[in-house]
Parts: sequence; structure tokens; C-alpha cells
Amino acid sequence: MILIFCKFFSFVNEQRSTILRILVVNEFPHDPKAFTQGLLYGGDDFLYESTGLYKESSVRKVDIKTGKVEILRKMSDSHFGEGLTLLDDRLIQVIWLEPAGFIYDRHNLSRVCALLFFVLSFINAVLRNDVVRYEGHEVHNLNELEYVNGEVWADICQIARISQKDGIVLGWIILPELRSDTSPWSYIVSFSS
Repeated sequence: MILIFCKFFSFVNEQRSTILRILVVNEFPHDPKAFTQGLLYGGDDFLYESTGLYKESSVRKVDIKTGKVEILRKMSDSHFGEGLTLLDDRLIQVIWLEPAGFIYDRHNLSRVCALLFFVLSFINAVLRNDVVRYEGHEVHNLNELEYVNGEVWADICQIARISQKDGIVLGWIILPELRSDTSPWSYIVSFSS
């Protein structure tokens, strides 16, 4: 498995929508057995990674240049690791199909505490319920939502850039440059500007 860092370049299609494509600027080794669910750059040439699958899930600190797992915190066999985020010196990981997660110390991956997400119903109560549209048509199957520089990004086999104000698709990020002799699922993609 290869970790790829990319830069964006853009062009305008026939419908006058912005289409962003990528230019691969570097590749790094990555554990091919890792079922990556969450990945973030922690600075100092380290990645933090949440892996999934029952009996295989973990949180890892990985050297970006070598792909070597520096610290690994295995999860219980009954947990399936999902998304991961960094807040100050804490890593917050969620568990698939459970309203729960864990908080870890980013320096040694020791578990600080477990979480139950009672707050999710409060968050859902204050969010708007927008229909995402592109050129007047409803966009379905949005997945892996991220908030990036004032936009909501969603994965639907390409990345839709969505206005947080009204749910209109601002443009698309397409990734054909990642296809090669291997499956497109063999890559982990991180973007830089």
C-alpha cells in the first residue's frame, strides 16, 4: 500500500463547474494489511491512524517516511475502529455501529477514557437539514463528510465540494491519477495545497 501526497490543480468543465484534479507529488510506504478508517497528519513526520475490522482494529502512530508503526494500541476484538481526529494532545476515535469511542494520549497512545456519544442527538438538533444539489439535481450517497476551509467535502467515488451555506455542490475533485495496475482502493490519499 502506498501513501500519496497530492496538490490540486483545477479546470472548468462544459457546465462551468470547477473540477479539481490532483498531481501526485510524493509517495510513501504504508502497511498493506491496515484496514485504514481514519488517518491524520500529526506533525513531525508522523501520521495517526485508526484501523478497522473485528479482531484487527487499532490506533497507530506511524512514521510517514518509512511506514513503520512506531506505537500500536490494539482494540478489543469486539470493537471495529472507525474515524479518528486530533484535538490538542488527544486523539478521539469512534467505533463502528456503536455510540461510543475512546480518547487517547497522542504521545504514547495510552487510553485516557471511553466515550458515550449522548451529545450526538443535541448536535443533530441544531444542524440544518439541507438537500445537496448539483446543477439543480439532488446528490445521493454522500459518505465520509469532512469540513475543509469553510466547505463540506463528501466522498461518492469522487469528492463533492459542498457549500455549507446552502448545500449546493461547488465543484468536484476527481482522482483518476491514482488508478494504476493496482486497485484504486490500494491507496490512502492526503491532500495539501
